[in-house]
Amino acid sequence: MTTFNELNLNNNLIDGLKKQDIIEPTEVQSLSIGKILDNKDLLVKAQTGSGKTLTYLLPMFEKIDTTKRETQVLVLAPTHELVMQIVEQAKVLATNSNIDVTSFSLIGEVNIQKQIKNIKAIKPHIVVGTCGRVLDLISQKKLKAHNIKTIVLDEVDSLLSGNNTNVVKSIIKTTLRDRQLLGFSASLNDSTIEICKSIMKDPEVLAANEELSINPNINHMYLYGEQREKFGLLRKSIAATNPKRAIVFVNDEDSIEAITEKLNYHSYSAVGIYGRMTKEDRKNALNAFKIGKAKVLVSSDLSARGLDIVDITHVFNLDFPMSKNEYVHRCGRTARGNRKGDAISIVTNQNLSTIRTYKKEFNIDIKPKELKEGILVDSTNHQNKAKKNTKPAFKGNNNKPANKFIKK
Repeated sequence: MTTFNELNLNNNLIDGLKKQDIIEPTEVQSLSIGKILDNKDLLVKAQTGSGKTLTYLLPMFEKIDTTKRETQVLVLAPTHELVMQIVEQAKVLATNSNIDVTSFSLIGEVNIQKQIKNIKAIKPHIVVGTCGRVLDLISQKKLKAHNIKTIVLDEVDSLLSGNNTNVVKSIIKTTLRDRQLLGFSASLNDSTIEICKSIMKDPEVLAANEELSINPNINHMYLYGEQREKFGLLRKSIAATNPKRAIVFVNDEDSIEAITEKLNYHSYSAVGIYGRMTKEDRKNALNAFKIGKAKVLVSSDLSARGLDIVDITHVFNLDFPMSKNEYVHRCGRTARGNRKGDAISIVTNQNLSTIRTYKKEFNIDIKPKELKEGILVDSTNHQNKAKKNTKPAFKGNNNKPANKFIKK
């Protein structure tokens, strides 16, 4: 077992980690930190909840020259929530370790003049931002890119997809050629790897687990029903499990508001986050969830990327995820660190074959459950139910959002 001392981290950082109850490095930290300190370009794959954020922040705290008030590290992330979370962790690490590393967030939907003013005043060592706003401020010469020595692409597979790819490449081109590039994600596809090879210097690909894997501390279950029964099954399963905190995932952002309203109508304290919300409303919703004012967060896969709230005990898939990567990311919101958690999917006939595939591919047991007298119990007749209901509840997308079938 590698120790933080053996990774050549200074005692202030190690003492700071102890204040977060972090005593030993995770596998991905053991594999990566030394290579990052050696200025190597890396592409790193590790399961959710394995400590990827600290994997790059710890060596950055070692490398940053705090005597210079200039931006030396740029972290790009695909969502506002992940940006704020990374900045929060950087600030906690700085405070706990008593190291004067400053950090600042740059996201859209925030007054850009105020951001420019703060960059000038703070002169942050670490800037964490979404691609569009970062490129905008670099283009305006308000964020100086020539001092950036390391660029981190957090959730690199999401950042290097679609139109985002050109924006990321444009940002990288504004920095010096000898800068270091690091990419992190729980899943890597061939396209992402090829793009990274074209923009990195002899990158090394590290995998804390060779196959796409799921945290073994997660207990997987599913409830079978027809499309029109899905919300009722969700509501009753929340009552039966009484989660400390839970995330309900849906496939279509347009369904989030309706489902949140329905949960609150049935006296479940719920909040939702979705793309068209203002930054302030999203922040308030997440804060209510974090402090326990709301027990349930309803979201699309926006939250599955990087949201780290340690005491999420349950994940509910009201709509079954559209890919195995999203199943991994969603489930990874629970059982953070060494904790245990439950992932419960509400499924119809169309999802049963996918469940069989995931059981085999991930080597996990996804147990069929049913509700009896308000209690979640092992199901013995789900296969018979499935055979009886061979006719789909609707035609079209197998993962059609549940809210269209909800009535008050």
